[in-house]
Amino acid sequence: MTEKEKMQAGEWYDATDADLDAERRHAKVLCHELNQTSPANEARREELLGELLGELGADSEVLGPFLVDYGSLVRIGEATFINHGAYLMDGGGITIGSHVQIGPNCGMYTAQHPIDAAERRTGAERALPIVVEDDVWIGGDVTILSGVTIGASSIVGAGSVVTKDVPAGSIAVGNPCRVIREVREDDRVGL
Repeated sequence: MTEKEKMQAGEWYDATDADLDAERRHAKVLCHELNQTSPANEARREELLGELLGELGADSEVLGPFLVDYGSLVRIGEATFINHGAYLMDGGGITIGSHVQIGPNCGMYTAQHPIDAAERRTGAERALPIVVEDDVWIGGDVTILSGVTIGASSIVGAGSVVTKDVPAGSIAVGNPCRVIREVREDDRVGL
């Protein structure tokens, strides 16, 4: 089993592997070019995002600066908006649904490192997937950790650190992030 196969299976793998390093370097080059491309040059930005990401749904928008580790392990649905400063550490895979709104400076981190310092020095990592389901709103400066699923139609408040799953239709805030209530019918503003 290759180190990439171990990574994608959620097993411990060697993050210093030459093949993985080459993939990360390629993604860095694409991110650099994307982040240096004028927002007015929409065609080139779409082309770069198409080369960088595993999937980018129609009518989705990603503002720069934007960074990923691999990019190919990121899947974004339709009509999703990702604001400035997102970093998607996607070794475990990151799936973002359709009609998702992500505030500025969002970090999604699929990697985990050993607790033991000697083991950390070996370059060992494990990466678990992150899933953001449809119609989620993530506020600014939110951190989402490995293995987390944020359920459909939920809201994660600004500055939250999400360490556990957020059920569908919930409003969750804080560090660590916790559900404070469900989204209710009386939350509608009548539009």
